Amino acid sequence: MSFQAYIDNIKTKTGKSPEDFKNLAEEKGFMKDGQLVKTVKATEITNWLKEEFQLGHGHAMAIFAAFKGKEN
Repeated sequence: MSFQAYIDNIKTKTGKSPEDFKNLAEEKGFMKDGQLVKTVKATEITNWLKEEFQLGHGHAMAIFAAFKGKEN
């Protein structure tokens, strides 16, 4: 599955875009000023996305990749 397909599936399932997730991650303290906080581990973010949004591991990793700057 392509990165864009993951993002499209996430949007369909949750109604949220990567930008929406970035805003939520800032509220949770995972990001600051649009950048990942250096002490935050990928596992913390993927666990949050799995628990709160019922995303699978691959989908959660796609959001994490978007947080790191991946766009397509």
